[in-house]
Amino acid sequence: MLKVYNYMASGVLLTGIVAMLVGSSPTMLNAIFNSGLHWIVALAPLAFVMVMSFGVHKMKSSTLQMIFWAFAATMGVSMAWIFAAYTGTSIARTFFITAASFGALSLYGYTTKKNLSGMGTFLFMGLIGLIIASIVNIFMASSMLQFVISVAGVLIFAGLTAYDTQRIKQSYYMMATGEAVAKGAIMGAVNLYLDFVNLFMFLLQFLGNRE
Repeated sequence: MLKVYNYMASGVLLTGIVAMLVGSSPTMLNAIFNSGLHWIVALAPLAFVMVMSFGVHKMKSSTLQMIFWAFAATMGVSMAWIFAAYTGTSIARTFFITAASFGALSLYGYTTKKNLSGMGTFLFMGLIGLIIASIVNIFMASSMLQFVISVAGVLIFAGLTAYDTQRIKQSYYMMATGEAVAKGAIMGAVNLYLDFVNLFMFLLQFLGNRE
Protein backbone atom coordinates (compact mmCIF):
# COMPACT_ATOMS: atom_id res chain seq x y z
CA MET A 1 0.00 0.00 0.00
CA LEU A 2 2.93 2.33 0.54
CA LYS A 3 3.53 2.40 -3.23
CA VAL A 4 -0.12 3.31 -3.77
CA TYR A 5 0.13 6.27 -1.40
CA ASN A 6 3.48 7.35 -2.88
CA TYR A 7 2.08 7.42 -6.42
CA MET A 8 -1.08 9.17 -5.26
CA ALA A 9 0.80 11.85 -3.28
CA SER A 10 3.27 12.41 -6.13
CA GLY A 11 0.37 12.77 -8.57
CA VAL A 12 -1.33 15.35 -6.33
CA LEU A 13 1.98 17.23 -6.01
CA LEU A 14 2.49 17.27 -9.79
CA THR A 15 -1.09 18.47 -10.31
CA GLY A 16 -0.60 21.26 -7.78
CA ILE A 17 2.66 22.44 -9.34
CA VAL A 18 1.22 22.50 -12.87
CA ALA A 19 -1.96 24.23 -11.68
CA MET A 20 0.07 26.92 -9.90
CA LEU A 21 2.33 27.52 -12.89
CA VAL A 22 -0.56 27.82 -15.35
CA GLY A 23 -2.78 29.68 -12.88
CA SER A 24 -0.12 32.32 -12.24
CA SER A 25 0.00 33.23 -15.94
CA PRO A 26 -2.97 35.31 -17.17
CA THR A 27 -1.76 34.75 -20.73
CA MET A 28 -1.87 30.97 -20.39
CA LEU A 29 -5.22 31.05 -18.60
CA ASN A 30 -6.71 33.20 -21.35
CA ALA A 31 -5.24 31.03 -24.10
CA ILE A 32 -6.63 27.84 -22.56
CA PHE A 33 -9.96 28.79 -21.02
CA ASN A 34 -11.13 31.34 -23.58
CA SER A 35 -10.62 29.10 -26.58
CA GLY A 36 -11.43 25.65 -27.88
CA LEU A 37 -8.52 24.32 -25.85
CA HIS A 38 -10.80 24.48 -22.84
CA TRP A 39 -12.72 21.41 -24.02
CA ILE A 40 -9.55 19.48 -24.77
CA VAL A 41 -8.15 20.25 -21.33
CA ALA A 42 -11.46 19.34 -19.68
CA LEU A 43 -11.87 16.01 -21.48
CA ALA A 44 -8.22 14.87 -21.62
CA PRO A 45 -8.09 13.63 -17.98
CA LEU A 46 -11.18 11.48 -18.58
CA ALA A 47 -9.56 10.07 -21.71
CA PHE A 48 -6.40 9.18 -19.76
CA VAL A 49 -8.44 7.42 -17.05
CA MET A 50 -10.31 5.39 -19.67
CA VAL A 51 -7.07 4.42 -21.41
CA MET A 52 -5.58 3.25 -18.11
CA SER A 53 -8.72 1.42 -17.01
CA PHE A 54 -9.32 -0.46 -20.25
CA GLY A 55 -5.66 -0.98 -21.14
CA VAL A 56 -4.20 -1.93 -17.77
CA HIS A 57 -3.94 -5.64 -18.62
CA LYS A 58 -2.27 -5.00 -21.99
CA MET A 59 0.22 -2.30 -20.95
CA LYS A 60 3.53 -2.61 -19.21
CA SER A 61 3.68 -0.98 -15.78
CA SER A 62 6.19 1.58 -17.13
CA THR A 63 3.71 2.66 -19.82
CA LEU A 64 0.90 2.83 -17.29
CA GLN A 65 3.07 4.97 -15.05
CA MET A 66 3.83 7.45 -17.85
CA ILE A 67 0.12 7.79 -18.61
CA PHE A 68 -0.55 8.39 -14.92
CA TRP A 69 1.95 11.28 -14.84
CA ALA A 70 0.44 12.72 -18.03
CA PHE A 71 -3.01 12.42 -16.44
CA ALA A 72 -1.88 14.21 -13.26
CA ALA A 73 -0.23 17.01 -15.27
CA THR A 74 -3.32 17.47 -17.45
CA MET A 75 -5.47 17.61 -14.33
CA GLY A 76 -3.24 20.43 -13.15
CA VAL A 77 -3.93 22.40 -16.32
CA SER A 78 -7.68 21.78 -16.05
CA MET A 79 -7.70 22.98 -12.42
CA ALA A 80 -5.54 26.07 -12.98
CA TRP A 81 -8.61 28.33 -13.11
CA ILE A 82 -9.05 28.05 -9.32
CA PHE A 83 -6.02 30.32 -8.84
CA ALA A 84 -7.83 33.05 -10.74
CA ALA A 85 -11.14 32.45 -8.96
CA TYR A 86 -10.04 31.97 -5.33
CA THR A 87 -7.45 33.54 -3.04
CA GLY A 88 -4.21 31.64 -2.57
CA THR A 89 -4.74 31.57 1.20
CA SER A 90 -8.15 29.92 0.95
CA ILE A 91 -6.84 27.39 -1.58
CA ALA A 92 -3.99 26.46 0.75
CA ARG A 93 -6.34 26.24 3.73
CA THR A 94 -8.76 24.02 1.83
CA PHE A 95 -5.90 21.81 0.66
CA PHE A 96 -4.66 21.17 4.20
CA ILE A 97 -8.20 20.51 5.45
CA THR A 98 -8.71 18.09 2.56
CA ALA A 99 -5.39 16.37 3.28
CA ALA A 100 -6.26 15.94 6.97
CA SER A 101 -9.76 14.67 6.17
CA PHE A 102 -8.50 12.34 3.46
CA GLY A 103 -5.81 10.98 5.77
CA ALA A 104 -8.30 10.25 8.55
CA LEU A 105 -10.83 8.64 6.20
CA SER A 106 -8.21 6.54 4.43
CA LEU A 107 -6.76 5.44 7.77
CA TYR A 108 -10.23 4.37 8.84
CA GLY A 109 -10.72 2.40 5.64
CA TYR A 110 -7.32 0.76 6.08
CA THR A 111 -7.67 -0.22 9.73
CA THR A 112 -11.38 -0.88 10.28
CA LYS A 113 -12.53 -4.47 10.74
CA LYS A 114 -15.94 -3.51 9.37
CA ASN A 115 -16.66 -4.70 5.84
CA LEU A 116 -17.31 -1.56 3.77
CA SER A 117 -18.14 -3.40 0.55
CA GLY A 118 -21.85 -2.82 1.15
CA MET A 119 -21.25 0.91 0.67
CA GLY A 120 -20.06 0.39 -2.89
CA THR A 121 -23.41 0.23 -4.67
CA PHE A 122 -24.84 3.12 -2.65
CA LEU A 123 -21.81 5.33 -3.33
CA PHE A 124 -21.75 4.42 -7.02
CA MET A 125 -25.43 5.31 -7.43
CA GLY A 126 -24.81 8.53 -5.52
CA LEU A 127 -21.94 9.34 -7.87
CA ILE A 128 -24.14 8.76 -10.92
CA GLY A 129 -26.80 11.03 -9.42
CA LEU A 130 -24.14 13.65 -8.70
CA ILE A 131 -22.96 13.63 -12.31
CA ILE A 132 -26.51 13.91 -13.66
CA ALA A 133 -27.36 16.75 -11.27
CA SER A 134 -24.16 18.59 -12.24
CA ILE A 135 -25.03 18.32 -15.94
CA VAL A 136 -28.59 19.54 -15.29
CA ASN A 137 -27.26 22.50 -13.30
CA ILE A 138 -25.09 23.61 -16.20
CA PHE A 139 -28.36 24.66 -17.86
CA MET A 140 -30.33 25.63 -14.74
CA ALA A 141 -27.51 27.58 -13.03
CA SER A 142 -29.30 27.14 -9.70
CA SER A 143 -27.31 28.23 -6.65
CA MET A 144 -29.49 26.06 -4.39
CA LEU A 145 -28.94 22.97 -6.54
CA GLN A 146 -25.21 23.74 -6.62
CA PHE A 147 -25.18 23.86 -2.82
CA VAL A 148 -26.92 20.47 -2.64
CA ILE A 149 -24.47 19.05 -5.21
CA SER A 150 -21.51 20.33 -3.19
CA VAL A 151 -22.80 18.82 0.07
CA ALA A 152 -23.52 15.51 -1.65
CA GLY A 153 -20.11 15.60 -3.33
CA VAL A 154 -18.27 15.99 -0.03
CA LEU A 155 -20.23 13.12 1.55
CA ILE A 156 -19.88 10.80 -1.44
CA PHE A 157 -16.14 11.28 -1.88
CA ALA A 158 -15.56 11.05 1.87
CA GLY A 159 -17.28 7.66 1.76
CA LEU A 160 -15.40 6.63 -1.38
CA THR A 161 -12.07 7.44 0.27
CA ALA A 162 -12.68 4.91 3.05
CA TYR A 163 -14.34 2.39 0.72
CA ASP A 164 -11.63 2.56 -1.96
CA THR A 165 -8.84 2.31 0.60
CA GLN A 166 -10.25 -0.93 2.01
CA ARG A 167 -10.95 -2.33 -1.46
CA ILE A 168 -7.46 -1.46 -2.73
CA LYS A 169 -5.83 -2.89 0.40
CA GLN A 170 -7.67 -6.20 0.02
CA SER A 171 -6.96 -6.56 -3.71
CA TYR A 172 -3.37 -5.29 -3.43
CA TYR A 173 -2.27 -7.96 -0.98
CA MET A 174 -3.88 -10.69 -3.09
CA MET A 175 -1.71 -9.86 -6.09
CA ALA A 176 1.42 -11.74 -7.07
CA THR A 177 4.75 -9.97 -7.15
CA GLY A 178 6.17 -8.08 -10.12
CA GLU A 179 4.09 -6.45 -12.83
CA ALA A 180 0.73 -7.16 -11.20
CA VAL A 181 1.75 -5.35 -8.02
CA ALA A 182 3.23 -2.42 -9.95
CA LYS A 183 0.07 -2.02 -12.03
CA GLY A 184 -2.14 -2.47 -8.98
CA ALA A 185 -0.27 0.29 -7.17
CA ILE A 186 -0.75 2.73 -10.05
CA MET A 187 -4.45 1.97 -10.54
CA GLY A 188 -5.02 2.14 -6.79
CA ALA A 189 -3.31 5.53 -6.80
CA VAL A 190 -5.61 6.72 -9.60
CA ASN A 191 -8.67 5.88 -7.49
CA LEU A 192 -7.39 7.58 -4.35
CA TYR A 193 -6.12 10.55 -6.37
CA LEU A 194 -9.60 11.09 -7.83
CA ASP A 195 -11.16 10.81 -4.37
CA PHE A 196 -8.73 13.42 -3.02
CA VAL A 197 -9.08 15.88 -5.89
CA ASN A 198 -12.86 15.70 -5.97
CA LEU A 199 -13.09 16.07 -2.20
CA PHE A 200 -10.82 19.12 -2.46
CA MET A 201 -12.87 20.72 -5.24
CA PHE A 202 -16.18 20.28 -3.42
CA LEU A 203 -14.73 21.58 -0.14
CA LEU A 204 -13.28 24.56 -2.00
CA GLN A 205 -16.80 25.63 -2.93
CA PHE A 206 -17.53 25.99 0.79
CA LEU A 207 -14.17 27.18 2.10
CA GLY A 208 -12.76 29.16 -0.83
CA ASN A 209 -12.75 32.95 -0.77
CA ARG A 210 -13.39 34.50 -4.16
CA GLU A 211 -10.84 36.88 -5.65
